[in-house]
Amino acid sequence: MSIKLVAAAAVSLLALASPAVAQDSSLAAREIMTGSYATAEQKLLSQMRFDQRPELQLNLAAIYYATGRVDEARTLYEQVLQKDDVPMTVTTDRVAGSHAIAETGLRYLSKRQRIASR
Repeated sequence: MSIKLVAAAAVSLLALASPAVAQDSSLAAREIMTGSYATAEQKLLSQMRFDQRPELQLNLAAIYYATGRVDEARTLYEQVLQKDDVPMTVTTDRVAGSHAIAETGLRYLSKRQRIASR
């Protein structure tokens, strides 16, 4: 069964490992899209006390990436990879697995760290 999600970000990483949008507000996609990262983070952390769905973790990882917390983002991407791969609709016409999204996020983190170390 596919989890209904819609990609919602302009930054290249967020376009690939983007905040998920669903019927409920627990995914904080609106806040992520508008750059209200602190509010989005609080919503996600609150939700994650009860639920460790990959889309919550991927959205929080996207926030951590956007706010420069590379180690925290990496940890969440790795946690997603430890779970079953879940198909997610990332745009109205594109589906990607949670593992593919997490792997893309990890590649961007590695690239970001290589650039920063120059």
